[in-house]
Parts: sequence; structure tokens; C-alpha cells
Amino acid sequence: MEEERIFSDIYGGRLALQRRHYSPSCREFCLGCPRLSLRSLTAATCTVWLVAYGLFTLCQNSMVLSAAIFITLLGLLGYLHFVKIDQETLLIIGSLGIQMTSSYASGKESTTFIEMGKVKDVVINEAIYMVMIYYLCILLKDPVEPHGVSQVVPVFQSAKPRLDCLIEVYRSCQEILALQKVTSASP
Repeated sequence: MEEERIFSDIYGGRLALQRRHYSPSCREFCLGCPRLSLRSLTAATCTVWLVAYGLFTLCQNSMVLSAAIFITLLGLLGYLHFVKIDQETLLIIGSLGIQMTSSYASGKESTTFIEMGKVKDVVINEAIYMVMIYYLCILLKDPVEPHGVSQVVPVFQSAKPRLDCLIEVYRSCQEILALQKVTSASP
């Protein structure tokens, strides 16, 4: 079963959350981030090229214009390949683990997998980021201290969804974790 809901990020931008239910213990959440704005891309390119044209008129060296074009193209490719994330996915499988995938604008994907045996809990945390923001994170068990937390892994770092979206994902994760605890506790 698949359903899609529209939420907003902390800046007021539009986010699309796709929920896929594969089984009672397996769910996937895909959070689509806003696309690259053509207006901001054009503004940045024009600014760099106007500065380069100003330098060209001062020094009469055509290398300045060539360098500006080259730097703009390299900067855009670097931004699309290493910075701009189009979609973030959280796949939680009760018996196996949690997989987080970030899909970049260039097509590159970055995947992190956490075994379920290492997961202590999934929580919503709050932080001050000029204003109060909330983020979903995975608490990992400390191998030395049984009741401790060794690491906090944030989820949906790029999209920065608001609390209402995080609560929906959190509740589903808690359902699967509770089901996993019941399944592992029964003989």
C-alpha cells in the first residue's frame, strides 16, 4: 500500500512524503526535497559572470571571462553531485535493520545501513537552529554499557521536515520496533 502526503520543511518549502507498507514489519518513507530553483541558479551565474565582466573591463584579459565560465560550471557540477539532495529514504525492516538513502541531483546515491541489533530506539529530538527545530534520530546501543547510547544518527538531514511529518514517521517506526521487541521476546 502506498500513500503520499504533502508537508512543509522548516523554511516553508513543500515536501512530499511517500509511505509504502510492504508488511507489518517493513515500511519505507521517501521524502522528496524541493527541486533546484532555476531563479537562484540564474542569479548566482549572472552575479559571477557580471563580476568577471567587470574585472575583464578593468584588466582587458580574456582569461578572466574564461575562468569565470569554467569556475561556474565546476561549481554547479560540484553542487549537484555533492550537496543538492533530491530525495531521502528511510527503510525500516523489523527483523533486519534500518537503511537510509540519500539521492543527489546528479543521480549519485549514498546509503547507510544500521543492523536492528544495534538500534536502541528512534526518537524525535529538538535543537535550536535560530529557532526551535525538531529532527528524527536513531539511537544506537552502547556495546560497553547496556543502558547507554553510543551514537545518535539523524534522519532526513537535508529535507528538515516539520514536526507533523516527523511524528508520522516516528509512530510507524515505533510500531515496528514494538513488534520487533514482542517477536524477539517470545520463545
